[in-house]
Amino acid sequence: MSFGALHVARTGLDAQGFRMQVIANNLANVNTTGFKRDRASFETLSYQLMTAPGAPSSAENRYATGLNLGTGVALNGTARIDTQGTFATTGNGLDVAIDGAGYFQVEMPDGRTGYTRAGNFGRAPDGTIVTSDGKPVTPAIQIPEDATNVSIGADGTVSATGADGTMTELGRIEIARFANPAGLQAIGGNLLVETQASGAPQVGGAGEEGRGTLRGGMLEGSNVNVVEELVDMIETQRAYEVNSKMISATDEMMKNASQTL
Repeated sequence: MSFGALHVARTGLDAQGFRMQVIANNLANVNTTGFKRDRASFETLSYQLMTAPGAPSSAENRYATGLNLGTGVALNGTARIDTQGTFATTGNGLDVAIDGAGYFQVEMPDGRTGYTRAGNFGRAPDGTIVTSDGKPVTPAIQIPEDATNVSIGADGTVSATGADGTMTELGRIEIARFANPAGLQAIGGNLLVETQASGAPQVGGAGEEGRGTLRGGMLEGSNVNVVEELVDMIETQRAYEVNSKMISATDEMMKNASQTL
């Protein structure tokens, strides 16, 4: 049984180590534009059934509860929490935030479409609207070389003032939403990709069919609450220490047993 306790405590150490890594990643990205915090989920490992509930305890009686021993815990997955982040005014006409559900679409180098909440866009040398690392936003929108005062409306319409002083509509940023956004796979660089769990993207205009509206000249911050993460970090640290003490206590019990016997 002591060996079983050692195994259970070891799984507890592994689980709390994973949870601490998730918390550390949340805190590291507290200032990342559009970042959504993750939460670690756990599940019990298989149980050892020693005595089944209802099994005969004598000729006339049966066990009411039985004997069932757990074998530990395992990381079940990480869930992304898609609550709205705070908005910050930047004054940059190409900065845009989504107020509500949805993701911007980005063309990745391998031809796939990536999805992001980070709207800190820029302008490529040819005038194309791109992400901060140069990936073009889809559908592609090109800003004329002589255009000034670029702005993005709540419905995604991109407009700019031309050399003659007239306002011209250049295109419209479309938003993608998913039946299960938590099923999107994070690949780094503020990008997510579609999976079977997320379902196919439902692309359309901002503010339509449940998609969020856009806020031009603003950026969405991360939804990480530093105080909550610090509380979770302390809780995780204490749980790790308890499991570590369990290993020490079990080892001492086994030592005493071997000396006695």
